[in-house]
Amino acid sequence: MQPPSFNTQTKPVSAALSPLLHSGFVLTGVVNTMLGPLLPVLSTRWKLNDTQAGVLFTSQFAGSMLGVAASSLVTPRRGSRVSLVMGLGMMALGTGALELGTWRLGIILSFVFGIGLGLAIPTTNLLVSELNPSRRAAALNLVNLSWGMGAVGCPFVVASLQRVNRGSLLLYGTAALLVVLAATLTRVCFGDSDQMETHAVSASSPGKSIWRSRYVPILGAIFFLYVGSETAVGGWTASYARRITSDTGTAWAIMPSFFWAALLVGRAAAPFVLRHVSELLLARLGLGLGALGIIALHSATNTPALAISVGFAGLGFSTVYPIAIAMLSHQFGAMASRLAGLMFTLSGLGGATLPWLVGYTSTWYGSLKFGLLVPLGGCLAMLVMYSLISAPAKDSGIAADGDAASRVSTHK
Repeated sequence: MQPPSFNTQTKPVSAALSPLLHSGFVLTGVVNTMLGPLLPVLSTRWKLNDTQAGVLFTSQFAGSMLGVAASSLVTPRRGSRVSLVMGLGMMALGTGALELGTWRLGIILSFVFGIGLGLAIPTTNLLVSELNPSRRAAALNLVNLSWGMGAVGCPFVVASLQRVNRGSLLLYGTAALLVVLAATLTRVCFGDSDQMETHAVSASSPGKSIWRSRYVPILGAIFFLYVGSETAVGGWTASYARRITSDTGTAWAIMPSFFWAALLVGRAAAPFVLRHVSELLLARLGLGLGALGIIALHSATNTPALAISVGFAGLGFSTVYPIAIAMLSHQFGAMASRLAGLMFTLSGLGGATLPWLVGYTSTWYGSLKFGLLVPLGGCLAMLVMYSLISAPAKDSGIAADGDAASRVSTHK
């Protein structure tokens, strides 16, 4: 089934809708990445080992996969407003109550706000794309920049609040803002986006042949490994920093910000770099840099060294996922939509699996350094996968493909 289409000619869209969507994506960035900087605090409060802490990531991404499936059912039938408000509401519920209970309740609440993320992220991308038909790529880049602002800013807020022992204010404040935003979205006009029509893929499309392509398992492995590896590094960096440095302050909490900031810088610079190097070469170089950044983490003993190592890892990771999305379109053309659901499901499965495996390995061997070998292995495995992909035609690049891909992507 193709993404639903909008007809915005009959009902005028409220001028407030676009800034509200951007505001929602800032909060979505906070919720999407907050487990990383909060993990040391939650682990101490609930007396968790690393395996138990890793289950929180698994729960979040499992919920996200369910939310994506739900959005594909809710949006065509009830409209994007319902899907978006439901997503924001579930994020508010899961976030606001996260510190109120035990670890087991925390697992449930992580699942709840994961569902909310799965509902809100694809719906927001689709709305922004369809509300800006003449400048889709630019509009999508801007809204995902808003997501990045939330992801980068969250660790700084955690660090600031920890200094005054008010860490729970992040959760309560985020939940309150999500509720206000959801209530506001019920009052603005979405145009005709609440009455969408769906269009089936032509039955004559040669869909069966694509499943025999050798690129299906290769790309599937990249989607799985990338999101799992990215989440593992971004999610465990604060915990690692707190354990290996002698700093008595809260600098450990801001380490994930260096990762997410470098990720954003790398993606912003990618269109300029791609004028001089091919997509596949850039992805391979990025994975090499990402692997070196993770290796450097193992030898870092102070906050500046950690920040530099994490920044290198984020910069290396930055172009790998967009290029994987582009490869999907390059290799399968118009038939890529038949594979998109599988690929993004594998992405969520990677996010649910590899961060937990980091915690399990850390508990088993007694050191988080061993756990961080998991995303390092993911980088090296992706390098092998990318070496098996042939170079695409020169006239199609990630800038062109990112527009369509972001409509179904659930991970930023």
